[in-house]
Amino acid sequence: MPLITTLKSRIVYNSRGNQTVEVDIITDDRYIGRACAPSGASVGKHEAQSFPQNEPLRAIQVLNSHLGKFIGAEASDPKAIFEIIKNIDSTPSYNIIGGSMAYALSIAAVDSASKALGIPLANLLRNNKPCKSPFPLGNFLGGGAHAGPGTPDIQEILVCPIGAADIKQALEMNFYVHRELRKLLENEDKSFTNGRGDEGAWAPRVNNDKALELAERSIKNSGFEIGSDLALGIDFAASSLWNGDNQRYEYRRQEMSRDTDEQIEFVNSLVQRYNLIYIEDPVHEEDFESMAEITRRNQKCIVTGDDMLVTNKERVIEASKYGACSGAILKVNQAGTLYEALLFSEECKRKNLKIITSHRSGESVDSHISHIAVATQSKMIKSGIVGGERVAKLNELLRLTEYGLIDGMADLSS
Repeated sequence: MPLITTLKSRIVYNSRGNQTVEVDIITDDRYIGRACAPSGASVGKHEAQSFPQNEPLRAIQVLNSHLGKFIGAEASDPKAIFEIIKNIDSTPSYNIIGGSMAYALSIAAVDSASKALGIPLANLLRNNKPCKSPFPLGNFLGGGAHAGPGTPDIQEILVCPIGAADIKQALEMNFYVHRELRKLLENEDKSFTNGRGDEGAWAPRVNNDKALELAERSIKNSGFEIGSDLALGIDFAASSLWNGDNQRYEYRRQEMSRDTDEQIEFVNSLVQRYNLIYIEDPVHEEDFESMAEITRRNQKCIVTGDDMLVTNKERVIEASKYGACSGAILKVNQAGTLYEALLFSEECKRKNLKIITSHRSGESVDSHISHIAVATQSKMIKSGIVGGERVAKLNELLRLTEYGLIDGMADLSS
């Protein structure tokens, strides 16, 4: 039973060069667990607040005034850590200590406990039950909040190697298509500078239609068959497109807008045209009814809520009243603590929603989410394709396979 003996925190920097918090927790005076909090560019309004008064240093000051409450706590028990944090900050959105600090504390604790117990974190969370590997869902052409002016309004065009026999083959398929897309972009635009967005996706100056066409061609040019070897997905991040004043989705970079019915038809047409396996946030975060219509009309596609669900158990319960989603993004820092994220995953399973564990656009080289994806039986993991902070998560899946924790790939149909 690893007990916390020392705790410290510091300001560090994420992959965008922005300040964030990192926590070290030592158990039994020996085993160091460490976690760095990520942050998103596209943020749901129901997410935990990252920092009190938007100040990372303020989160550290709050923690330092309550360090003694963690000493002697059981580090392997996410609920125990959650209860201590809630004793410090009982606000729903972590306005006092910050969701980023709650994240770092809860992950650092189990990281330390796993080292004290001599087992991988996935084993600790999964109670040594056999696991399957999630499929890597990689953003390879980006726009929206993750890229600069002139890029597509659609935030992410994603690729998933659904025909891969194991995680090594899956990663190599995604790498190959990522490289092939660069060649296409260079041929299309001789001035293309190999620019990439926050998550390592190519960020060309093309409109939405051209971006999807190029994504499809990159798969075909790679010698893969769409629908059997690789499948496409889209993260619309539609809340960032929605203008509540005029009740329209504004595609500013393409100089057009759509009302709700037109948005639904646009989404459905893309699912059919590109045989999409995955769509995320196709309508704004409060429109459960439209999300339900899209879900009903696209039974073979994982219609996923991110901003709509924000890793919140109660949002899953509300969405399920409408039949609004068939998939759910799990981002621990949206919830705040690991314990709340695990409650969310259990509710998703009860409601028959497929879990997709995800990184954030502002990341660290931590690989904890790979363990969390495996432990929660996630069908996919969103962690980019290239970039040190992205590849760190993917390489960890290879290690978990070597350790014998993973046996084969997840079943996307169940």
